Amino acid sequence: MIIKFDVFGKQMSVIKKEQQWQLFNESYTGIRSRVYDVIIPPDINENELKRFLDDIYHEYSSEKHSKVKRLK
Repeated sequence: MIIKFDVFGKQMSVIKKEQQWQLFNESYTGIRSRVYDVIIPPDINENELKRFLDDIYHEYSSEKHSKVKRLK
């Protein structure tokens, strides 16, 4: 399952693979690149991902993009 987010204006996705969450940057052309420097703890559930991403990336918040939104 791919869960997509708008993280302060940046498209990202999260996939659970083998009991581990994997974070990806999404491009507008459909290319996905893995983010290795952010480790999402495996005990975080799907409903907590939005808050986790907000905590990690809050410094990217702006007046135009003030929150993390789940897309799908």
